Amino acid sequence: MRLLFAAARAAAGILGLVAVIVTFAVTASRGPINPFNFFGYFTLQSNIGFAIVMLALAVDGFANRRQSELLLLTRGCVATYMIIVGLVYNTLLTGLEGGVTVVWANIVLHVVVPIYALVDWLFFGDRPPLPWKRYWIVLVYPVVWLVVVLIRVGTDGMSFYPFLNFNDPKLGGGGVALYCVVIAIGFAAFGALIWVLSRVRILKGKDAVETA
Repeated sequence: MRLLFAAARAAAGILGLVAVIVTFAVTASRGPINPFNFFGYFTLQSNIGFAIVMLALAVDGFANRRQSELLLLTRGCVATYMIIVGLVYNTLLTGLEGGVTVVWANIVLHVVVPIYALVDWLFFGDRPPLPWKRYWIVLVYPVVWLVVVLIRVGTDGMSFYPFLNFNDPKLGGGGVALYCVVIAIGFAAFGALIWVLSRVRILKGKDAVETA
């Protein structure tokens, strides 16, 4: 079971990174590219983070090594982010590029990887329950990202996602504020769900966490 988990995670991590790299290469081939804009999308950042975590877990799995507490917490966080990426894109942003201009890569990053993230977390139970005292960690990255994006909107007009563009007269500051509240509630809710699901173990693997 350990090797199955490791192989699946290695495949998911490599697929996600390939999708990001190909998208970057294709976008760059069409003209000058601003890396701060390209990599500013939550989708791309989350996919890169998820891929790195999956590859780290795969290495630990192949080496029969214990997961560290830090890696476990990061795994829970990136699983939360990827599930939200899938839900938000497929309900609010379908048809928009979201920084991904290659069709198959768009599907991988917005559909395939989010589904895998949910399956990995729900079925691959090679982890102990996440401690509730660390639950707040899942909110740190989204809050920082959101603040940076709002600063970008106010300085150079780069909003990344239309529902965060308070320069749009149809939306305005009030509309964006409402979306921010909804986003915060969403991350809190899905983060809590991931923490709860960490107590569910359908396919049991090597359950051990190495603490510093």
